[in-house]
This record gives sequence, structure tokens and C-alpha cells, in this order.
Amino acid sequence: MTDTLHAQHTAILREVLASAHRNRHLQKGRPFAAAIADDAGSILGRGVNTISQTQDMTGHAEMEAIRDCCHQRQLPHLQGLTVYASGHPCPMCLAAIVAGQAKQVFFAFDNADAAPYGLSSEGVYQRLGLQLQPPPLPIQRLDLGISAAQLYGDAPWPSAD
Repeated sequence: MTDTLHAQHTAILREVLASAHRNRHLQKGRPFAAAIADDAGSILGRGVNTISQTQDMTGHAEMEAIRDCCHQRQLPHLQGLTVYASGHPCPMCLAAIVAGQAKQVFFAFDNADAAPYGLSSEGVYQRLGLQLQPPPLPIQRLDLGISAAQLYGDAPWPSAD
């Protein structure tokens, strides 16, 4: 990955984490957010986890971003697009991402990071007997220098420098 692409992916994922933080602290939602962007870095869809607000268990951030992107583009697919998620997508979201033919996924926190806060989807993967290796599409974690405790716990959120 070139430095320019890495910077683009990092900037979008930082925006996603800020949205997840706002969702948790301002909307009293779960600390998850997602965005979908094209190769130029234009964000075409956004979503936050709305389960707490709507009582709809499909209201995951990735699903909301997919709905927003498809509605905005008036196209029922994600071909050639990149998904950015605050956490590793759960099986439902990953299935929708794969079915939508997204190009790749970048995320900030994995299930091991989320587990101490009761936010891991690892148990669902296990109950469904799903393996993540090899991954169904390119999926990569990016380290943004923000800890899981800052998003999921009570550690102070980094100031905007």
C-alpha cells in the first residue's frame, strides 16, 4: 500500500472512530460506526450502530452504512468500494459486505479488543462454525494509536491536535 493510500485509509477510519465515539457518548448508542468509500476517498455511505435506539438487532453500523450507500447511489451493490468499520465486522455484516461485492475492509479493533467490554462477535462466529482464515475478501486492521479502552471503556478520548 502506498503512503498516500495508507493516509487515505487512516483518515477515513479515524473519522469512523470519531463517529463511533460520538454515537456512544452523545446518542447513548453502541460504540460502533462504519463508512463506505470509493477509490478517491469519497465517502458514499455512513452508519452507526442503532440497536439501542431502535431495538432492531440488524442495526449494526456496517448494515446502516450499506443501506445508506446503496440508497445514495441507487445501486444494490458495493462493487469496487471499500468498507471501513470501527470493529471487525460480525458474521451478518461480513456476509452483507461479501454479498455486496465490496473490494476490501479496514477496521480498527478486533474481537480480542472488544471482548473485555462484552462487544465481541467471536462467539457468533464459533456458534455458526465460521472460519475467518482464509478471509473471504481482503480485510485488514489499521492501528490508529487509539486504544480499545478509549472507544469501548472509560479511558480519555484523544484530543484533536
